[in-house]
Amino acid sequence: MTRRATVAAVDLGAASGRVMVAGVSPDGVALAEAHRFGNGPVRLLDTLHWDALRLYAEVLAGLRAAVAEHPDLASVGIDSWAVDYGLLDRDGALLGNPVHYRDGRTDGVMDAVVAKLGAEWLYATTGLQLLPFNTLFQLAAAADTPAVAAAERMLLIPDLLSYWLTGVAGTEVTNASTTQLLDVRTREWSAELVARAGLPARLLGELRRPGDPAGVVRDMGLPVTAVGSHDTASAVVAVPAESERFAYISCGTWSLVGVELPEPVLSAASREANFTNEAGVDGTVRYLRNVMGLWVLQESMRAWGALDVAKLLAGAAREPALGTLVDVDDPAFLPPGDMPGRIAAACVASGQPVPVSPAAFTRCIVDSLALAHRRAVRQASALSGRDVDAVHIVGGGARNALLCQLTADACGLPVVAGPVEATALGNALVQARALGVVHGGLADLRALLRRTQELRFYKPEAGAEAAWQAAEARVHPPAEPHHSSRTLTLAASADLD
Repeated sequence: MTRRATVAAVDLGAASGRVMVAGVSPDGVALAEAHRFGNGPVRLLDTLHWDALRLYAEVLAGLRAAVAEHPDLASVGIDSWAVDYGLLDRDGALLGNPVHYRDGRTDGVMDAVVAKLGAEWLYATTGLQLLPFNTLFQLAAAADTPAVAAAERMLLIPDLLSYWLTGVAGTEVTNASTTQLLDVRTREWSAELVARAGLPARLLGELRRPGDPAGVVRDMGLPVTAVGSHDTASAVVAVPAESERFAYISCGTWSLVGVELPEPVLSAASREANFTNEAGVDGTVRYLRNVMGLWVLQESMRAWGALDVAKLLAGAAREPALGTLVDVDDPAFLPPGDMPGRIAAACVASGQPVPVSPAAFTRCIVDSLALAHRRAVRQASALSGRDVDAVHIVGGGARNALLCQLTADACGLPVVAGPVEATALGNALVQARALGVVHGGLADLRALLRRTQELRFYKPEAGAEAAWQAAEARVHPPAEPHHSSRTLTLAASADLD
């Protein structure tokens, strides 16, 4: 058995990308950054795009840096946010820059498609929550465009980059499961759904599973290995849980909140709560709901200008707890723009005082996000029947001590924070297992991480439940549905930086 391997994990988020180098052995994982770069939308006329060619150039630069430092590099895996895609013509040429999931082209499309297909049938087939930018609705919005007419293949973002690196096309299944085009039971494309939606079946090609070979990087001779190419799928691999009784929050631009299951939950209650069943590594199901996440704070900070996030959070910790609360999943908070203004408007509409400083706004956001975590964790447990003994926060949000403590208080459960680079670690571990460096299932991979990664532990404050229960009633009064379909259909996932 190979005792050690060095692999590259390409991890692309909605705000930044990175090429990480991992040395993996049965004794642990050592992670180092080879290249980091910014990422963000580019508006061309009236459409918001991703700059896919620049992303490819940055990935290439990162891989060259990694190979220069580690000539023994054995493999590379790529993950990114979900749902967005590129269209290729019959010669493999890209037919325009991929459209950003926050673009308004899907406005109103979801309702029309759901009316045509039926919400119950759609959920029974795909198990997926209704989000206005799911790939199904993006393709429906673009159905009559020249690009779709000329396209021979659709590739999701990590698969597009893999194709450009290797010349070999394929679609990895964990990301395919976010498109609302995959059959949740068979984990194959749903030919019936595609036909009923009136979409060209030729766009959907061969599926890959995590661990499958995915070609060789031309000019480098570097093998590419399929990983959990939806970044949350890779992040959940790296949740250092000791048992099955855990909830996870993959916390970054979005918070993906849920539990890991062996089978999907397709009940009417699950559909009405807008929970999703996405494919995980090793045949697991990521049963989760998408919470707006740190996007609300990130976009507020962009409006405020240069502020130190550590000082901002320290100031927020001194503000009164649960003073002003908003529903972070309200669709008003989805687009880019003046986030503090929209928070202020929500406070006025609900009869609450408007925060008067960035620190007060931040406390409102973090309290509200912890409250949303509480709702999602409790509903995931109730709807799935999976008891939860601990909540694991992975990703960038694990650095936010205030959010971690408030989430522990809100959920009434201990929180384990870390690893921060969970997505890159999960990506690397799947590669290492495919190379024969490590063996076993997810429990074995997680045990390896517990021995080698820095984790922080937060205990819930005693006696906090009554205050959080009252806060829940303020944001979602009992007379209303626990979570309105208007809100849930517009709370989103894909990134998940």
